[in-house]
Amino acid sequence: MIAKVLFVLGVLSAAYAQKTPVYVYYESLCPDSMAFITKQLYPAMKELKDHVSLELIPFGKSTWNTQGSDTIFNCHHGPEECYGNKIHACAISHIQVDSFQTEHTRETLIVDYITCLMSGGFRDQPYALYARKCAEDTHVKKFESIEQCANSTEGSKLLEEMGEKTFKLENPLKSVPTITIRETYDAQIQKQALNDLPSAICNNLPKPIPAVCRAHSGASTISGGIIAGILAIIISIFRFI
Repeated sequence: MIAKVLFVLGVLSAAYAQKTPVYVYYESLCPDSMAFITKQLYPAMKELKDHVSLELIPFGKSTWNTQGSDTIFNCHHGPEECYGNKIHACAISHIQVDSFQTEHTRETLIVDYITCLMSGGFRDQPYALYARKCAEDTHVKKFESIEQCANSTEGSKLLEEMGEKTFKLENPLKSVPTITIRETYDAQIQKQALNDLPSAICNNLPKPIPAVCRAHSGASTISGGIIAGILAIIISIFRFI
């Protein structure tokens, strides 16, 4: 009996803690990418961050070739986008959370910073200056390491890695942004994600579906209160063992 109870507890705990991988393939200067990240991804992550493992891939329809020791990128919206993509890739690699930033995880700080970059303010100033301003506004520490990365072979290497991840999904990428759940492209998920990302995520979470999804999904949900009730019943069983 005890073994069965412990098994049920383990299954409930594992299911509730499991995060679902969501991949976003995008470009730093793409208007559709900007709209998606600011209007869909940012609010969705505020609600569902405990249930999503997010991977941002800033590359889109770019290509590259090597000339000696140099890597030359050709980006969908021109050279400034190549630099922007490098800033994004370097930020994703370098951003860390210190012990004083208790309101953030590394992932949530990255989302805040990338969302700021995608808000469009760079149109009035060089991208490098806007990237620094976003670091200040979102409390990203040590922006210098991000800037140095973007201006060096490290940034080129990171952007190549983003390209390899993109090509693994599709080469060339047909739609920007492209959103996948569990690294698998699905046209229906893509369509829903562009218009209602929280529902697309909630409809693809493992059960028990969290209570936060009740407003976003037709799937049945199991709230924290129900889980607590189940656990209370299980615990009461011990009294009779």
